[in-house]
Amino acid sequence: MPVAILPPVFVPKIWGSTQLEPWYRDAPERIGEVWYPLGTLLIKFLFTTENLSVQVHPGDEYAAQHHASRGKTEMWHILRAAPDAAVAVGFRGELGSPQQLLEASESGRIMDLMQWSPARPGDTFFIPAGTVHAIGAGLALCEIQQNSDVTYRLYDYGRDRELHLAHGVNVAHLGRHSGAARPVKLADGRVRLVECQYFHTDALEVYGAARIADRVDAVVVIEGQVDIAGTPAQAGAVAKVSGETELRLRSERGARLLLAST
Repeated sequence: MPVAILPPVFVPKIWGSTQLEPWYRDAPERIGEVWYPLGTLLIKFLFTTENLSVQVHPGDEYAAQHHASRGKTEMWHILRAAPDAAVAVGFRGELGSPQQLLEASESGRIMDLMQWSPARPGDTFFIPAGTVHAIGAGLALCEIQQNSDVTYRLYDYGRDRELHLAHGVNVAHLGRHSGAARPVKLADGRVRLVECQYFHTDALEVYGAARIADRVDAVVVIEGQVDIAGTPAQAGAVAKVSGETELRLRSERGARLLLAST
């Protein structure tokens, strides 16, 4: 089974961090995202020292019509969190109209309308297209998403960056969100974190040898070191897996992985 370790693409962000260990070497500038494009998927590691903008992504139909792009549904798996770290997903209650969302975005009151939840290592959040959301400061997380970079900012804390209110209001869902994902244990030791029409993601802890019979497109190493079908990988690595035969994994000291498939 061919396995290729993908090269990381480091993306500076004003809200990023210089503290990237243990996944990467610490950086001289603020790195916000580390990208691993993988066909229809994009896998990222995010590092935050400030709040990200309040934003929303379009679905496939709207993105195709306006940007000749696919939409963006995503998930977050929290790796590290400051004691007061939080994320916002959806609203505390149903908004009355798109006009209310527009006015709240312009005034900044949107921050009070959103449903903020504590973020702790091991938590997973599923963000379907159309869900208004924000990632807070003090976090490191792994994001698995459709391979699209179409983002509509609704509120950006007064930073001098473009907002996209018309598009954002057009695609935003105005109601509540269910919050953190509810993992489901599978028979072979995996834990299904998220399953949707675009991808599914499992968590797996490997001690010694493990075998996965299902097709896997990517192995994301979030902790430890692991041998992936004969190819060594360490924390921060993303391995592309080709073929549909059994995936063999081995870790002498233990490793935590995310397995992503389309």
